[in-house]
Amino acid sequence: MALTMGQKQLYGYALALAVFTVVYNIIEGVIAIYFGIEDETLSLLGFGIDSFVEVISGIGIWHMVLRIRRHESESPDRFEKTALRITAIAFYLLTAGLLATALINIINGHQPVTTLWGTIISLVSISFMWLLIHYKVKVGTALGSQAIIADAHCSRACLHFSLVLLVASLGYQFTGIGYIDAIGAVIIAWLAYKEGREAWSKAHGLASCGCSDTCQTD
Repeated sequence: MALTMGQKQLYGYALALAVFTVVYNIIEGVIAIYFGIEDETLSLLGFGIDSFVEVISGIGIWHMVLRIRRHESESPDRFEKTALRITAIAFYLLTAGLLATALINIINGHQPVTTLWGTIISLVSISFMWLLIHYKVKVGTALGSQAIIADAHCSRACLHFSLVLLVASLGYQFTGIGYIDAIGAVIIAWLAYKEGREAWSKAHGLASCGCSDTCQTD
């Protein structure tokens, strides 16, 4: 069935959000990695690497929307299945990155030169991630798109990690304790794993239901 004008407009919004997600996180990732290396801040370096996980999820939605708009007569479910799997893999990579960062912090007992840039970057990220989550959930709900909603969950995971980075940066600045961010990173890693597992399960549900209008993905 061809897309309605309202659906075309919503998919246009979804595409714009995906493009912004990709561009913003590439810029954020490069800046965070640079200052993470410059200031020897492992949490900020890990945060920068994790920004590219959000890029992977954004590219998945970008590709899905373009495919749906080019093949309006086909069910969007098979395209959503691919996007959900990409998002799930991104979550698993995020989990691995967070755990690795936490482990390095614990083993080496590393003390950063400064966490000032971690504080600044986390505050900027919190602002943008909050807006992205709001609009992705709004568009995904209107379209009934599990893939777009899963991508919003990926942005939410990045928001949580931004909060952890902020707490870790301020905590180290005021206390000098080097293990604060490791504990938070492990918690966020577990949440990211759960989100990845949910996205993968939803992709499997779309694959097994035959892509009919009455299939259930929950």
